[in-house]
Amino acid sequence: MAKAAKFDRQEVIDLATNLYWKKGFNATSMRNLQDEIDMRPGSIYAAFGNKDGLFIETLRNYTDKGISLIHQYEKEKDSPLEALKDFVKYQVITTKEDAPNSMCMLTKTINELTSDNQELLDITKAHIEEISQEFAKLIEQSKELGEINSEKSALELAKYLQVQIAGLRTFAKIDGVECNLDKMINECFDHYPFNA
Repeated sequence: MAKAAKFDRQEVIDLATNLYWKKGFNATSMRNLQDEIDMRPGSIYAAFGNKDGLFIETLRNYTDKGISLIHQYEKEKDSPLEALKDFVKYQVITTKEDAPNSMCMLTKTINELTSDNQELLDITKAHIEEISQEFAKLIEQSKELGEINSEKSALELAKYLQVQIAGLRTFAKIDGVECNLDKMINECFDHYPFNA
């Protein structure tokens, strides 16, 4: 009979997610992982295959948490547009001090990796596309309710919004004043291309 794993897989993935988010894939050594998740190399390889395998699980974990948060705001708000705004404010304002790195983990990964890690790049791009699709669903609902007057496709607006989030998160490091960030986020939705 196989021996049961003596670790909490989700806890390990959460710890590794924060470490990879903070340091990036290339700067995270096996030694860093060992220290952070309290597992020996043999156990890491047995559980996750290798450093790449664990990283792939952390990308999935990060994406799933983001999607879950989008759904949470969607349930809490009567307006899909307000749900989207709240998600953006959480990403830019609420977590600007708490996140291991002020940059989105997916964006950081895209910026860090080269074609030497093509599989990881492709997986990361697919996760970014998943987030885009979730944004697009809310944007489509907003258009149906007349909250957004735009001829643009929901997916184009979703991608535009992802670019805005990346820029706003960077700006938050320069000017972390919450009222300024809040105003800029509202303006993203109040003006072109959301409302021409």
